[in-house]
Amino acid sequence: MNFSSKRLLATVSSKRLSAAAIVACLALAACGDDDDATSDTTSPAVGATEPPAEAAEPPAEATEPPTGGTEAPSEETGPPATGGEVELAAGDVFVSGSSTVEPISIRVGELASELSGGELKVTVEGPGTGDGFQKFCTGEADISDASRPINDEEAQSCADAGIEYVELEVAIDGLTVATNPANADVECLDIAALYALIGPESEGFGNWSDANDLAAEVGSAYGPFPDIPLVVYGPGEESGTYDTFVEFAIADLAEERGADEATRADYTSSANDNLIVQGIESADTSLGWVGYAYYVAEQERMKSIAVDGGDGCVEPTPETIGDASYPFSRSLYIYVNTGTAAENPAVASFVDLYLSEQGLAKVADAGYVDLPADRIQATLDAWAAK
Repeated sequence: MNFSSKRLLATVSSKRLSAAAIVACLALAACGDDDDATSDTTSPAVGATEPPAEAAEPPAEATEPPTGGTEAPSEETGPPATGGEVELAAGDVFVSGSSTVEPISIRVGELASELSGGELKVTVEGPGTGDGFQKFCTGEADISDASRPINDEEAQSCADAGIEYVELEVAIDGLTVATNPANADVECLDIAALYALIGPESEGFGNWSDANDLAAEVGSAYGPFPDIPLVVYGPGEESGTYDTFVEFAIADLAEERGADEATRADYTSSANDNLIVQGIESADTSLGWVGYAYYVAEQERMKSIAVDGGDGCVEPTPETIGDASYPFSRSLYIYVNTGTAAENPAVASFVDLYLSEQGLAKVADAGYVDLPADRIQATLDAWAAK
C-alpha cells in the first residue's frame, strides 16, 4: 500500500534564499545547528545532514517568506467590507513571534508603509512563537505573532510583568507533512505512523523500515514502510509549529505509552522555515513538516503527505483546511499589547489595518486560508472590546 524576518522594515523588499547555496550547504557534513531561537536546536537523524549554522540566520536581504495566493474555501469566508479606509498614525511598530504568521504580518506592514507614505514603519521578525511570547511578555514587542494559543506559563509571565493583551485570530493554517516528490512510496500516513517515525520512541531510526515494528505496535494501518533512508526536517522547540505537531501527532500516544510528549531529538531542526523546506527538497526520501504557505510556495519541489486522522486520507487544501476536515488544521493569531496600543496610535492603527478588508486580504496573498465571516466578526468584536 502506498503511504500516502528577521527584523525587517516593511518597506524593505526581501529576496529569496539561493536554493542552490542552501542545498549545497545542507550537504556539508561539517555544517551544524545553533542552539537558540534563531538557529537549529537539535542534531540530525541518522543519514541526515544539517543546514549550516550561518545559514540558519541569513541576512535580511537574503530571505523571503513564501509567496502565492490561496483562495478562500467558500463564499462564506473572506474579510467583510470595513466601510472606509483606516486612518494610519505615524510611528514605529515592532512585531515578533511565529515564522508561520510572519508572511502575513510582513505584507500588512508593507501595506501600512505604502498607505502612510512611509510614516508608519513596521518591523517584523519570526524567531518562533515561544521566543516571540518571551519578548512580548517583557514588553519588548508590541505585537506577538503566534501559530498556537498562548500557554499558561507564558500568560503568567505576561501577568507578572503587567502586560495586558488581546488575542486576535487572523487566519487558518494546515500544518503540512511533506516529503520529496521522488518519494513515490509514501502518499498517506496516519497518526500512529507519524508517531512511529517522528515520535520519542523513534530515536535512532535511520530508515523508514526501522519504524515498522513500532508502527504495528501502536496500531498504524500504513505499514510496513519501505527500506529507504529516513531523513527528518522540522522546526525546533521554540516554534509553535513544533508544539502543534506534537499536539496533533505525538501527545496522545506518548501519554498512553508513558513516553515524553516530544518528537525524537535526532532530526535536523531549524527556526528558519526556508531551511526546513530546502532540507525536505534536498533528500529524495525526506520527511518533515511546515506551515501550509511554505508548502504552497514550493509545491513543485515538495509533495504533501495526506493525513489519516481516522476518517481516511485527507490532503491539505484551502477547502479541507478551511472546514477542518484536514486533521492538522489550526488557527493563527496575533496578540496585541493593549497598554501599548492605547499609548501608541501607530500600534492601534496598524492593528486596525490588519483587521480591515485590505489587511485580511493579505492572508490568502501569503498562502493561508481566510477565516469564515463569523470568526472574522468575533476577532473584530474582541479588538473593539479591548
